[in-house]
Amino acid sequence: MLRSLIVDLSKLRLCPVVVTQVREKGHLTRPRLRNPYWFVRKERLARDTTVTPENKTFLQEVIKDKYGPPALIKGIPSYDQSALIKTEQFERQPWHEKARRCGLIARKIGQYPLWLKNGERIRTTLLQVVDNHVIRYIPPQEYQPAQRPSVVNLNKYGCLLVGAESVDPSTLTKEYCGLFKDSGVMPKRNLGRFIISPEAAIPAGTPLNVAHFRVGDFVDVRGKTVDHGFQGVVKRHGFKGMPASHGVTKTHRRPGNIGGGGEKGRVWPGTKMPGHMGNRWRVAKGMRIWRINTKYNVMWVQGSAIPGPTNGLVYIYDTILPLRKHKTAPPFPTAFEEELEALTGGRDDVWYEDVHDFKNETITFQPDKN
Repeated sequence: MLRSLIVDLSKLRLCPVVVTQVREKGHLTRPRLRNPYWFVRKERLARDTTVTPENKTFLQEVIKDKYGPPALIKGIPSYDQSALIKTEQFERQPWHEKARRCGLIARKIGQYPLWLKNGERIRTTLLQVVDNHVIRYIPPQEYQPAQRPSVVNLNKYGCLLVGAESVDPSTLTKEYCGLFKDSGVMPKRNLGRFIISPEAAIPAGTPLNVAHFRVGDFVDVRGKTVDHGFQGVVKRHGFKGMPASHGVTKTHRRPGNIGGGGEKGRVWPGTKMPGHMGNRWRVAKGMRIWRINTKYNVMWVQGSAIPGPTNGLVYIYDTILPLRKHKTAPPFPTAFEEELEALTGGRDDVWYEDVHDFKNETITFQPDKN
């Protein structure tokens, strides 16, 4: 009997997974993902007719007493929460090359040209950091990602929840407002999580500003591309198309042949064909920061190909390109408000050393000695 039990256990060891075959199934079973705890219903009813104008005025007074008066902070409509933010004293860890810092949530507000000191013109994109605050830090022991990470040490990184753009809490649900109870900040319209190393943790309620990055640093910008809908190969892939005349009939913008003959007489995987264009998350890697404005929390980033429409939301990270990572210690874990003047030298505009400052002279003529 013991021998038969050992044989049965050996069979189970060879076949650890039992799969039930389902015939004529139209789709594969997708893996069940564990949604984060902050994935709750955010907005209430669009029209709540039970609230009278007197009650609305009373609610605004309660919000003002709890979160402070409305204010314009760094060009963003917000609330004066300086007295409500919890400033905890924590031990700051030294920076090392393998440390992973937090990122920022910004909006793409437009494009603007800059000129280098040698006269070269460069194109930049303006990103404005919109009222960022740390909501909560989840240590590696408690953080459970939606998908199982492919690293050896599963408890290597923690999670930092960051919110952007303060919003009226009377328009939100009770469950969503409860996410911000421990941080002491006003409810945010947008939430984002950043995977960080434990030594880069930031206390809840800490404001994040554009000085988190320095001029000359390289960043990765993640955003959702513009949704163009279903498009043909000319617009989607840049095909030249067929001639407009000289015998061409109804094939001016068609892709042409999509499969060869013989053994390869089929449509090969990866063939460029018409389909949905845009509305995908994309990352622009290795973009240099040319200029920073601390008054309005705006940074000028290299290039005009930042994914997303104007006024779209983007996420900014330290670059992962090995040759463009930090060579010296950046503000770690972040640039606090009391350190802002020391980091920027008391200036609102900080320019990269190769960029021409518009306040300086461009051409200087020497007086004629004759």
